Amino acid sequence: MTTILATSSTAGTSVVTAPRVVSIDIFRGLTMAVMIFVNQLSGVQGLPWWTYHAHAQQDLMTYVDMVFPFFLFIVGMSMPLSVEQRLKRNPSIPALWGHVLLRVLGLLALGLILANAEACDPAQMHISGALWAVLALLSAGLYLNVYPKLEAFPAYSLWLRTVGLIGVFILLAIFRRATPGGHSAWIDFSYPEILGLIALSYFAASVLYIPTRRWNWMQPVWFVLLVLLNVLAAAKMLQFPNHVSLYVWPFGNGAMVSIIFAGIITSSLFAGEKASRRPRPAMAIAGCFAILSLAIGAVLTPLGISKIRATPTWSLYSIGAAVIIFGLLFWACDVQRWTKWAFFVRPAGENTLTTYLLPDLWYFLSICFGLTFIDTHFVAGWPAVVKTFVFTFLILAVSWVLTKSKVRLQF
Repeated sequence: MTTILATSSTAGTSVVTAPRVVSIDIFRGLTMAVMIFVNQLSGVQGLPWWTYHAHAQQDLMTYVDMVFPFFLFIVGMSMPLSVEQRLKRNPSIPALWGHVLLRVLGLLALGLILANAEACDPAQMHISGALWAVLALLSAGLYLNVYPKLEAFPAYSLWLRTVGLIGVFILLAIFRRATPGGHSAWIDFSYPEILGLIALSYFAASVLYIPTRRWNWMQPVWFVLLVLLNVLAAAKMLQFPNHVSLYVWPFGNGAMVSIIFAGIITSSLFAGEKASRRPRPAMAIAGCFAILSLAIGAVLTPLGISKIRATPTWSLYSIGAAVIIFGLLFWACDVQRWTKWAFFVRPAGENTLTTYLLPDLWYFLSICFGLTFIDTHFVAGWPAVVKTFVFTFLILAVSWVLTKSKVRLQF
């Protein structure tokens, strides 16, 4: 495989752009598709146990329990590339940290909107929770959308983003919920939804990665230390990670951040200029990394296997699976150039945040308009599975249309 470098010249200076690793987008798109499918499948009755999330009391994991860690792994794979490109555009470290904090706060806000929407008290707010969520998501979309430039009206994007941001602040300000004791309360921060968990884990990983990004040997060191933290917490030799809020200690018990660092390590193997010139050694090293992760995970099974408890075996098994799947995709898509088969999921990988929010937007819109047919028909067995496949296909189709129409949400 040859390295393709895009070089542009501006005012006598050249800017070299790193080659895009297609398999990252496709891996992300496939993960999005599976996420949509399993989220819809969770309400279906009468299916085998392995089609659902394992309960916290169970010592097992299903393929469904690997969707979230795959997202974390992809965050890690993208981090070195995004940091490098951002520093090329602006070498200011304070500006980089400003971007990191803005992304963290934005994902947290979206996560809290999704987590609190069903707790809205219409009696206090004079608006239904579903309508509140739709307006909040649309306002966030106005702010986050990447607008094309218009020479006739160059400031239009600023106006739309401002309107969106003001809308989000207003909707958050008017939010009210009723507590179990009958009192009025504001946003519940206890669970920031998957987007919030990703945001806090991304921030924790940034704290470690950005200052040490020039030292490649430090990333495996951080990974080992995070796995060790996870092991000690699972063995109850360290108690504080299980009792301190993620807002105070975003590293948690080390599991989620270790998965991000596994993605960072994998990215360093495949996404750099040297790696792209020598794919076979990269795939060999990645294979060893995957086998080692699976082997250590197997050794640590006495500490439990659980996504809910974020045990070391869950994270290491997820890492091993993610590395193997990505390695196969890299060989197929970047080495052999077999990419046409992924045309339908690739837009979801390139336009991830938009695709992620589409099922939630549909859910709240269906409540607003009283569309209950989908939820009340074909709710069990294989007819429900077929319905879930159709729903997933339609969401991906909408994502494809929005992506082609240049509608892209991005921090």
